[in-house]
Amino acid sequence: MRDGDELKRKLVGVDLAWHSDRNPTALASGELLDGVLRLQAIEVDLFPVQQLLQHLRDIDGLRGVAIDASLIIPNQTGQRRCEKALSRVYGSRGAACHASNTTLYPQADSVALSRQLSREGFQHLGQAKWQIECYPHPAIIEIFGLERRLLYKKGSVTQKRAGQKQLAELIGRLNNSPVLALEIPPDLQTYFDPAEIDQLTGRSLKSNEDALDAVICLYIAGLYALNAEGIVFGDTQAGYIWVPQGYKLAD
Repeated sequence: MRDGDELKRKLVGVDLAWHSDRNPTALASGELLDGVLRLQAIEVDLFPVQQLLQHLRDIDGLRGVAIDASLIIPNQTGQRRCEKALSRVYGSRGAACHASNTTLYPQADSVALSRQLSREGFQHLGQAKWQIECYPHPAIIEIFGLERRLLYKKGSVTQKRAGQKQLAELIGRLNNSPVLALEIPPDLQTYFDPAEIDQLTGRSLKSNEDALDAVICLYIAGLYALNAEGIVFGDTQAGYIWVPQGYKLAD
């Protein structure tokens, strides 16, 4: 364990909207104890970053946050070095990165959020109290031993539903993971229920996608907290992405 104790650790995964004043952010929170990650809450449709920050501040004993968003953007144009490096590894598997730069995102909410978290003691790639940037697509490939990116974000409504049901079924398998078991309480099962997903359209379908992404980010946070094998693409000066690596984590 990163901090060498057996205390309960509160963790959060965040699927952060690029423009949080117009698009919603989703958050999944949980508790890590004795190698088991217990999902405790899912929040969707959070606007804007200040609302998300307040949610994080309200979590007593929060130790780590994994965020699907570019947290450090020093480059004016093109891609960050970490995005290029990750794309060289995962591009052929359909999980390359989009470009992040200050021309496209001159006042990125993700950077503002990360800086505020740093001021409140959450160190990048830290140990006792930390924040990490993550990217669900390559993480899902590694966690579940997939050949290619799982398709659940684009296409027709039918295709999106099918992809979400596949991702939800994979997440359910994590209950038996020998690396990190994920427990999902009955009151949150609706996000993973294929019959429920089949009823979703429009904004409700997108909200469920955001919720599933946030849960994946939470699971990434759990792996990082357990010091599971992973690789850092980039660094904390030019930007980085942490991806679980090296072996199949769930059967």
